[in-house]
Amino acid sequence: MAGRIRDEDVKAVRDAVPIDAVVSEYLQLKNAGGGNLKGLCPFHDEKSPSFQVSPSKGLYHCFGCGEGGDTLAFVMKLDHLSFTEAVERLAGQAGITLRYEEGSHVPGRQQGERIRLVEAHKAAAQFYGEQLGGAEAEIGRKFLAERGFDQAAAEHFGVGYAPAGWDHLVRYLRGKGFTDKELITAGLASESRRGGAIDRFRGRLIWPIRDITGEVIGFGARKLREDDQGPKYLNTSETPLYKKSQVLYGIDLAKKEIAKTGRAVVVEGYTDVMACHLAGVTTAIATCGTSFGGDHIKILRRLLMDNSTAEVVFTFDGDEAGQKAALRAFEDDQKFAAETSIAITPGGMDPCELRLAEGDAAIQRLIDGRTPLFAFALRSIVARYNLDTDEGRVAAVDAAVAVVAAIKNQALRDRYAIRLVGMAGIGTQSEEQSIIRRVRAMARARAAGGGSTDNRPQYGRQGQGQGGPYAGGDRRSSGVPAQNAPRGPRLDLRSPAHRVERELLKLALQYPKLVSPAFDAYGEDEFTGPPYAAVRRVIAEAGGVEAADGDYLVRVREAAPDDTVRMMVTELAVEPIMHKAPEFYAGGVLVDVRMKAVDRRIAQVQAAQARFAAQGVPQDSPEVTASLGELWALQQYGQRLREQGAAGL
Repeated sequence: MAGRIRDEDVKAVRDAVPIDAVVSEYLQLKNAGGGNLKGLCPFHDEKSPSFQVSPSKGLYHCFGCGEGGDTLAFVMKLDHLSFTEAVERLAGQAGITLRYEEGSHVPGRQQGERIRLVEAHKAAAQFYGEQLGGAEAEIGRKFLAERGFDQAAAEHFGVGYAPAGWDHLVRYLRGKGFTDKELITAGLASESRRGGAIDRFRGRLIWPIRDITGEVIGFGARKLREDDQGPKYLNTSETPLYKKSQVLYGIDLAKKEIAKTGRAVVVEGYTDVMACHLAGVTTAIATCGTSFGGDHIKILRRLLMDNSTAEVVFTFDGDEAGQKAALRAFEDDQKFAAETSIAITPGGMDPCELRLAEGDAAIQRLIDGRTPLFAFALRSIVARYNLDTDEGRVAAVDAAVAVVAAIKNQALRDRYAIRLVGMAGIGTQSEEQSIIRRVRAMARARAAGGGSTDNRPQYGRQGQGQGGPYAGGDRRSSGVPAQNAPRGPRLDLRSPAHRVERELLKLALQYPKLVSPAFDAYGEDEFTGPPYAAVRRVIAEAGGVEAADGDYLVRVREAAPDDTVRMMVTELAVEPIMHKAPEFYAGGVLVDVRMKAVDRRIAQVQAAQARFAAQGVPQDSPEVTASLGELWALQQYGQRLREQGAAGL
């Protein structure tokens, strides 16, 4: 195994790769004020963004589920990487050569498994791309040309060709230093009967499948010859990199435009994605050998930010199978805040065939002519019944009422309830009102029964006047945090003491120079919230605010005794200060915390004096005298703070 990566190289990677650049590869970020950014949390489902990124601190924190950490922790958690793999991945992006404690470099076979598999896929994609220009690949070039794709299009999407022999790719990658075991694990090769490795894809046109960051994680292969006994399309099997239910083909190319325009177009195949992009619909994506499902929805929701003005357009053939697929998509409609629409291709053509037959403009007309998905679903359901009979009309209404009740917009819901009456041929006003009442009652029942995908804890959220999560985080030694990390005592932010203590710690972490050196003289006992006292302790152990420098937050987080305290540090370092001008706010917060501590101590001393009197302790006894002296000093100090403010500290 490789030695430990040097600390200075880890720091160089953290400094070189901005956290907002990394996070924005996965989700859309918007301005949250105070220099922070916000988006929908990638670690849990939510309807409003509670995930915040602080570029200046290099930290992220979700005020919903409690996940948080630095750039490395984000990559580790989201891509299921070890600490070493995350550092190696980001170092590769930044062009940083890592040094290890046991040597000046690390041979390829010593790198983390995921990094090796990604590199193998990258090399394979290059190999396949080069093969497309060879004589054997003429059949593949002809296939592309017949569908309107030239060499430039093939290069843009990385289309390649897998030679028909048994081990062309295997031999090529062996020459690059990859082992047969790695190639089989990556899904690039299969184990032969004799125990060696043979190419998984042979004699086929190849599409590289990339994740949202642009890394190749799998391939799709199209049959070209009649003597090929395999399926028409053969994809990479499930591997540590490739999970088909979590992959959208073209997402790497479409993500920026999806976030910019607030629209995603879902098509059914690789060539459909190519056709749409070349026709100017650059928000097109497709699933990879599986139906559109929950994990795909999560990817799109993070890009669309669940804006109610956003839209997801599904394109399907107009045949029966296409209609069934559209109705399945409608079942997921409520998982989007965005509106969902359907575009039915004419004549049973897919978008690729439509472009070939009618040109690029036909693709745009297809999308422009989309229909709200619930309208399509309503027509499809009603069409199943015999509307010439009372029984058929009643059955159609019974089946369709649930569809109408699922419409998010209340005004549209009522209009479609009326439309349903007309579609079913039920004409009396009393029946119309009865159906509208049924729809409204069902909609209310749906709302009362939940249906929200927001799984955030319901005991309060930060920044909203209640206590927030106090959850575990990442450590270099222990990898990513557990999903159900232990939570500390609940904090009641309605308590003035807790609120101001929180603000002071936020200032100490985010603007240490504004509270230096006074803060370093504050004791743990001045923080009545146990989690806050723990944070005060680790700040001291990291050298205090007076020693704050570029690595200050890293030191504070590393000084935390466990993930629970570390996560609280991250949370406080990211949460916005409750004032637009911290420099004019810090002194007052310092005084407020100290005044509350003084008042608590005065109350304790006065209680002790009452006990002395009740017990008959003489007024001139040492304990009573000391108590009176302390009370006088506290009262004088409190008076000075009230008169002089921060200058009296």
